[in-house]
Amino acid sequence: MKLINKYITYISILLLSPALAFAQAPAPTGKISGTTVTTAGKPVEFATISLLRAKDSSVVKGALADINGNYKLDRVANGTYIIKATVVGFDKGLSKPFSINASAQAVTIPAITMASSAKALKTVNVQSSRPLIERKLDRTVMNVENSVLAAGNNAMEILERAPGVTVDKDDNITLQGKSGVTVMINDKLTYLSAAQLATYLRSTDGSNIASIEVITNPSAKYDAAGNSGIINIKLKKNREVGSSGSLTVGAGYGNYGKDNQSLTLNHKQGRLNAFGTFSRNDNKNARLMSIVRVVDSVGKRTYFDQTTAMTQSNHNNSYRFGADYDLTSRHTIGFIVNGNWGRYNQNTPTVNRLGSAPGVFNSYVNSLADIRQTNKNFAANINDRIQLDTLGRALSFDLDYSKFVNTSDADYQTLTFLANGQQQIPPILLRNQTPSDIDIRTAKVDYTHPLSKSLKLELGAKFSNVKTDNELNAQIRNNTGNFVNDTTRTNHFVYQERIDAGYVNLGKTYTNTSVQVGLRAEYTSSVGDLITTGQVVPRHYLNFFPSVFINHKVSPKDQLGLSYSRRIDRPTYGNLNPFIFYLDQYTYQQGNAFLRPQYTNAFELNYTWNSTINVALGYSHTSDVITQIILTDPITKASFQTDLNLNVQDSYSVNFNSPFTITKWWTGNANINSFYLNNKSKDLLGANLNSGQLAYQAKISQNLTFIKGYRIELMSQYRSPLKTGIYDILSQYSTDAGVSHTFANKKATIKFSVSDVFNTRRNNINSMYQSVNLQIRQVNESRVSRLTFIYNFGNSKIKARQRQTGADDEKNRASGGN
Repeated sequence: MKLINKYITYISILLLSPALAFAQAPAPTGKISGTTVTTAGKPVEFATISLLRAKDSSVVKGALADINGNYKLDRVANGTYIIKATVVGFDKGLSKPFSINASAQAVTIPAITMASSAKALKTVNVQSSRPLIERKLDRTVMNVENSVLAAGNNAMEILERAPGVTVDKDDNITLQGKSGVTVMINDKLTYLSAAQLATYLRSTDGSNIASIEVITNPSAKYDAAGNSGIINIKLKKNREVGSSGSLTVGAGYGNYGKDNQSLTLNHKQGRLNAFGTFSRNDNKNARLMSIVRVVDSVGKRTYFDQTTAMTQSNHNNSYRFGADYDLTSRHTIGFIVNGNWGRYNQNTPTVNRLGSAPGVFNSYVNSLADIRQTNKNFAANINDRIQLDTLGRALSFDLDYSKFVNTSDADYQTLTFLANGQQQIPPILLRNQTPSDIDIRTAKVDYTHPLSKSLKLELGAKFSNVKTDNELNAQIRNNTGNFVNDTTRTNHFVYQERIDAGYVNLGKTYTNTSVQVGLRAEYTSSVGDLITTGQVVPRHYLNFFPSVFINHKVSPKDQLGLSYSRRIDRPTYGNLNPFIFYLDQYTYQQGNAFLRPQYTNAFELNYTWNSTINVALGYSHTSDVITQIILTDPITKASFQTDLNLNVQDSYSVNFNSPFTITKWWTGNANINSFYLNNKSKDLLGANLNSGQLAYQAKISQNLTFIKGYRIELMSQYRSPLKTGIYDILSQYSTDAGVSHTFANKKATIKFSVSDVFNTRRNNINSMYQSVNLQIRQVNESRVSRLTFIYNFGNSKIKARQRQTGADDEKNRASGGN
């Protein structure tokens, strides 16, 4: 502990000492203030203020006027300037040239008068531009294009200002307090880790961003699977010629060392735009788990006290490259190839103490599991987009192929001893090989047709075909010392699934209200074939997924929204695999080939005040809830983890999100999410389940920039105790911290961070339901110190066109387990 504290202190001093020296250098002290008014002398609210150099009209800084039209600009260097004021509905306003010099360090600008720009053309009003924050039917949009906020900022810095979005010091992105957010760029899933995504966004010039879309309840246009929100970053079309890139190098240490490297390149020449990324990382981590459980078997109780010290090491390489070609100004074709390969090793020594009374052990079992896994994954996409006319009609096509290949070899050794140390039975030696292949083929088409200026029709279809082939070849060592086939564990499972989907969306815009209704249909045909036993599980079902979005502008800055959608979550391919994976003979995991999909009807009512503070009320009803559960075999006394379908879950939530500013150098975001999960299921382990508990989660992020070029970030979070299914999950809290320094004309950044500074993050679970009686205490390697260097080079204004492929949902299910 002392060594870690010294390490943190030394690194912090090394990073902060240049800042303290730099802070002593004289900084610009010029101050400018003024106000914006209408021709009638009333304040112009929230006008965008730009400070321009008088000689060339280049933008130096920007600010926003307050509700009374007042504005201020600090730290202005000596020179001659002009103030420009812009806001929706008014012509731009300009001040007369003025100077900041040694004798005039504080200047008050005469009121800038702004005339209304709305001009009557018969019955149509034409206005100048879109507002900064705009609430649409199914999403909130921050219009960045042509905004002063884009000047001098990168994509990550702009994203942090989007409504409801929080970015912590490790660059993890949450939406209204919920993790697992899908981040897209130009409607295309990124497939990047949090660190890789952060590198990409920090190397993207803000002047290339058109808008940022926040979608909390996706419409029928998107796959019906999943309930996570979407953040879609819309980039301007790339017209810059040249090359650019970004290099990231990082190292970390917790219980073990870690490192990561990433290189991103982009190049545009004429109609061709090419891009590529290669990343690699080595990550070794530790986990300590304790399980205390009681098993009733024929009126006799057995007490288990199990301790597992697990080490995992992961080496991964990933790549992504592609190109776009503009056949015409309205027709673009492209391809994307991405994949990864690597290896994963896990060493799991376990000590299991068995007794007839608490604390009294009659025997103990020493187990060692050594697992070695390799993976090779590949995906390719071909896409075509055609802008049919200038009215908005568009047609796009995507073809995708993905292949996941994983091979796992495992050796298990079990030794059983009496309390006096005498070996009770001969050692048990097992081994197995589990090759797994997943093939995914998809095709999709989307069509947009504006029927009028206020009415738009969207149509689309998607077809996917998935096949997973899983084998478990198991052996056991016999009395002669040779390994022979273990027929009780050897298995072969093949799962095939086809989904045919189509959707239609119709949107109508009125004066202050917008409405969108949609319907998605998905026909699923699947067959699970347990070849070893001849057991076949066929399923064929047709589902409809309606969605409705209503948005009403109460005032220019206050909006009210109501949405409804029906969603589906299909089991991951790994959860359907019925194979048994051992930790030891008393603890294992088993899939369930009979799992059914779960269906959710979700409602949300949200209110946005002053374009910043958001309050959302949510309710969802889920049937056939897929729930992870731990069961006990009374004969073998083994506990095993599997997934079952519970009857229903009702979820009630209130979410409050608000940015805050303490000073100009101290800002942050507060998010409070309160929820109640009620689970019901008939005849679960011989009783009717009806459990629920009111819980809440609070997150506060803070950014401090009181030293120029440096940023200090803090993220604190607390989650209260909660109940889900048959489990009581205890509270969890932690604090993360980091400091970053940008230099070399903002091309280079060095960052030092510590996750879980006080080492308090724990995963503790209790369960006492019917025959289940257990306590789980788990400590992961959560406190990790990281040092990262990022360097951006070349022309940062070029970026690749991004697209959403057709295999996104299927690949996400593949990542849930093989």
